[in-house]
Amino acid sequence: MFSKRNAPSARDSGFDVLQHEMAGEAAAALGRIGGKMETALAALRAHDAGEDQTQPRDVLLKAAARATWMFFVQRESLGLRDQRPVIAHHQIPREVLLRLGAS
Repeated sequence: MFSKRNAPSARDSGFDVLQHEMAGEAAAALGRIGGKMETALAALRAHDAGEDQTQPRDVLLKAAARATWMFFVQRESLGLRDQRPVIAHHQIPREVLLRLGAS
């Protein structure tokens, strides 16, 4: 959706409008995937803290690694190749990163 402030004007080409829409969709997809990663990491942390033991830890670890991998792939597809700020911000455990092949 366009807000009034960043909506394409009548003089913008169809290509400009399309690029704007694609950028919005890419950002929305990144947000959705980031939310899934945050949820998976939170479930792993809750298990480790003894708050929620309903699922086996290995299942939660695998889910966190998969969600993190998907988030990294989406970021890289947008040209955001440095994952270090994400790792620091979300405090992604080393154990999750090792599942991705990182060290």
